[in-house]
Amino acid sequence: MGFLRRLLGGGDPQPSEPDPEPLDPADLEADEREHELDLLRGEQQRLGDLTQRQLRYAQYAWQPPAQGGERRADDKVEEQGG
Repeated sequence: MGFLRRLLGGGDPQPSEPDPEPLDPADLEADEREHELDLLRGEQQRLGDLTQRQLRYAQYAWQPPAQGGERRADDKVEEQGG
């Protein structure tokens, strides 16, 4: 949670806390990366192997073609001259 506090400005420090040190962009980047990795690890533990494979290969799954075409029942029918 410390990286969020530093990222969002931190608000007013408590009187018992020392003055915050200047923020280093490299430290912020490292903290953010560490947080993202923790989230990914948690997601990996939460999802099973089957679910992970389904998500990984979802873009290659076959999908049936759309049925009925573009025209819908409430569309106005344009008469074609003949």
